[in-house]
Formats: sequence, C-alpha cells, structure tokens
Amino acid sequence: MPNKDYKAHFKFCDLEDRYSSWEKSRIAVLPVSYDLTTSYRPGASTGPRAIIDASRYMETYDDETGKEIYKQGIYTAEEIKPVNPEPEEIIKKVEKEVSSILKAGKFPIVLGGEHSITLGPVKAFKKKFKDFSVLQLDAHRDMRHSFQGSKHSHACIAKRIIEITCLTQVGIRSLSKDEAGREYKNLKTFFMKGMIDNDSWISEAIDSLDSDKVYVTIDMDAFDPSIMPSVGTPEPGGMGWYGTLALLKRLSLEKKVIGFDVVELSPIAGNVSPDFLTAKLIYKFLSYIF
Repeated sequence: MPNKDYKAHFKFCDLEDRYSSWEKSRIAVLPVSYDLTTSYRPGASTGPRAIIDASRYMETYDDETGKEIYKQGIYTAEEIKPVNPEPEEIIKKVEKEVSSILKAGKFPIVLGGEHSITLGPVKAFKKKFKDFSVLQLDAHRDMRHSFQGSKHSHACIAKRIIEITCLTQVGIRSLSKDEAGREYKNLKTFFMKGMIDNDSWISEAIDSLDSDKVYVTIDMDAFDPSIMPSVGTPEPGGMGWYGTLALLKRLSLEKKVIGFDVVELSPIAGNVSPDFLTAKLIYKFLSYIF
C-alpha cells in the first residue's frame, strides 16, 4: 500500500507525517479516479482530489464531539486510476486495495469516483466478515440488473450489493418503473417522501439493518441540490446536512461501522462549497465512529 514517491501534499487534512504515515495511521483513505458509466453530468473522476484539497482547509477539531480525530492517524493512499476503462478491472483493483487495508488492521474510506466502485470494498468485506449489512444513502434506487449494456453501471450497484449481502437504502426519490415494481427480501428502502415529517425514520432505518456490522456507501446526490449541486444527477427534494449527521451519529452509536465510501461528487469550477461539505462529512463521520 505505501508509495514513497507519492506526492506529499496529496493527503487528507494535509497532515504532518506523524499523523499520516502508513505505519502509524489507524485510518486509510483510498482515492479512486473513475468515471466511465455516469449517465448525465460527468466529472466524478475529479471528486477525490477535490475532496482532499478541500480537507486541507478544515478545522481538525470537531466542536460537537470534542475530538481531534486526525490523531488516530489518517493515511492517504495513491490515487487509483484505471488503465483499462472496463468497470470489472477497476472493481477488482479497488477490492484488492481495500483487502490490503483490512489485512493491515486499518479502517478503510474509499473516495469516488462513480458509484460502481462500491462493489470493490463490499467484496473485500465479504471475504473478511461472514455477516455484515450495507447502508446506502442515495437519491436513486440503483436496482437495475444492467444499464446501457453493463451490469457494473452506477445504476446497478444496489442490485450487485444484494447479491452479496443485505442492504438498507435511505433518501431514495428517483427510480424506474421496473425498479418500483419489484421487492427483494434482503433489500429495505426508505423513500424520501416517507422520511419527511417522520421523526422515527432514523430508528426504523437502523433497526432494519440485519447485522451489527455495517458498511456505509454515501452517494452525494442523496443530499438536496441546494447544498450539493456538484453531482451527476441532482435530484430535487433530498436530505439535509443535520438530518444526515443525525443518522450517521445514531448509526455509529448503535452499530459497528466497519468502513465507508463517499462517491459521485462531480466538482463544479468556481464552487468549492460542495467539495468542502463532502470533506467535512467524512471528518464528522469519523468523529462519530472513533
């Protein structure tokens, strides 16, 4: 995993060596620069660098938890860039890298890139844990068997996940007629329309997870476009900042979060607010987990 030739400035939070070396870090960030199957607005391949760049300007003290989570050590791995554009190749590469992180006893965070890369870490966790669930924050159900000729499209990731383990989705507000007409025993979906003015949706979502161990995949289009316009398909009526934090905080208290990814940020030139929001979300989530 470590690469001595890697650019020193490309580190999450721009941490000094004693808090960012491979040997001393408890947390490992894996950036994945991949954007092949995006349907509408491309650019997710530049998301990881935008997140890491924004993280360099965050305060590293979290006023809510009173923690300085960077002191756990956060290593930033070399950015994965596909040589072969086929999705199977990048998924295998991500799976291999996440497996290395897990073998070293570190907590993995994968930065995308489009949502199809989530299959890599899910496969890696399946090899390590017999029993775990996935929580998906997303605007889209992503339950197509294939899309535009590929079963590894971003629009198919939830379907691929439930072939491996149980999945709970929150924030959903866009799906095809075929996706709407099907139910699966290992899939639970919380639609955005049912979350509004429902004080119990967070408890219900967490209770629906079938394991104490949970991997979280966060598609940034789960957020409302008013605060997160920098995504491939910005669906109106999405989740807010504090509601999302409330979910992640409760999840971290009641379950064992084993890793997470953040995907689908497509930076907009001249608007760094969504990039900063994404970096802050990652840091806040870590403050809840640790």
